[in-house]
Amino acid sequence: MKDLREERGQATIFMAVFMGLVMIGFLALAIDVGFLFHQKRMAQAAADAAVIAAAEEGATTTNGKNAANIAAGMHGFDTTLATNYATVTLSTLNTGNYSTANVSASSPAPTSWVQATVSQPIHTFFLGAFIPSMKWLTVSASAVAAGGVNSPTCICLEGTTGTDLNLSNGSHVNAQNCGIISDSTSTCSALVAGGAHLDGESLGMATTTSASDWANSCVSNGAQMDSTPAVTNVPACSWTMPNAPVYGACTGDPSSSYGGGQSYTVGPSTAGSTVCYTSLTVNGNGRKATLNPGIYVISGGVLHFNSGGPNLGGEGVVFFLTKGASLVIDNGADLNLVAGGNTTSSGGTAASTGIYNGIVFYEDPGYKQVANETSSDTGDSNAITIQGGSKSYLNGAVYAPLAAVTLGNGSNFTVTANIVAQTLTVNGGGKLNATSANDQGSLILGGHAYLVQ
Repeated sequence: MKDLREERGQATIFMAVFMGLVMIGFLALAIDVGFLFHQKRMAQAAADAAVIAAAEEGATTTNGKNAANIAAGMHGFDTTLATNYATVTLSTLNTGNYSTANVSASSPAPTSWVQATVSQPIHTFFLGAFIPSMKWLTVSASAVAAGGVNSPTCICLEGTTGTDLNLSNGSHVNAQNCGIISDSTSTCSALVAGGAHLDGESLGMATTTSASDWANSCVSNGAQMDSTPAVTNVPACSWTMPNAPVYGACTGDPSSSYGGGQSYTVGPSTAGSTVCYTSLTVNGNGRKATLNPGIYVISGGVLHFNSGGPNLGGEGVVFFLTKGASLVIDNGADLNLVAGGNTTSSGGTAASTGIYNGIVFYEDPGYKQVANETSSDTGDSNAITIQGGSKSYLNGAVYAPLAAVTLGNGSNFTVTANIVAQTLTVNGGGKLNATSANDQGSLILGGHAYLVQ
């Protein structure tokens, strides 16, 4: 009885019980906080998926809302369950809310973008009993809405059927801060295969095939798409062509007046003015041609660049092919051709060619697109093949809206050009660099959306 009345050791028992409760409290806090962080990560993933889905389908349209709810449901936030109380709210915001950190010269701030807010009650294990206000978890994400951003178009392919873009055999197309559009409605309107490399802001195709189905069918054999989003079901590209040059009487090929081994000068006598030849041969037979700056009209014959050393001059030139004229570039021909206003191989600026600045080859698109051509002019559709030699330098757009254009063919040299054509084939190690220009139209990134925060 004396031992039972003894009070020594009671504090130890109370301390043990107290410390046990404290440890249980810390454990409960750790479990609940960890669970809350896990739920927040899930909610953020649901918000990201919901906002991308909504932007892809048209922001706050009915389709956009349905897509957002489905995307959130796939991440555990099912808005169709009454006992879940999960909600996805969409809202559109204007340019003023758009962070300037997301704006570049080629991709200006969109006129509107979409935000998704995901909410759902979170039932914690312990904290809910003490702090009921913590049971709701709300997170948000924002994305540029589909169609909200314009991407300059630097490669426009106007063929409506078949394969417009064909990249193969180690070829490389680099569309720098600009997009490529194929007007073809065929499933494989663009083919990227055989180690080819496509790098650009976007690849837009008129086909109604989904982007994922296109990729599964039309990208193969080690081909690379470096963060180039494929967008399908886009509107056709549209370009404004400059008027045809105004020219007088055409003379014959001036090279015929010179024997083997001679040097000669051809072209306008004044930079920026126009000359017309029925045909023109550059180099060949040991001759060396100097091309004066200006506008060259080739009417009915052949513009022929022979293999051998590079032509001299050729800076600030544009060649307009009309009345059935064609272009022939021999394998191994070393070209030095720079469009008006473009950068020369030495780093200077080529002489201006006025409204043709930036264009080096312009094949007659026909009277429907060129204002001062007669109704009898149906345009030129002769194929253009640019292969060139190892020392070639070509910097200028190729406008051949009725023709097929091929680059490479074993040449392994780089062409810096924007392209307008029916089709474009790049093969045999050919390399094409295309850059954006303010006067060359734009592609609306229909269906292409991306997170901004």
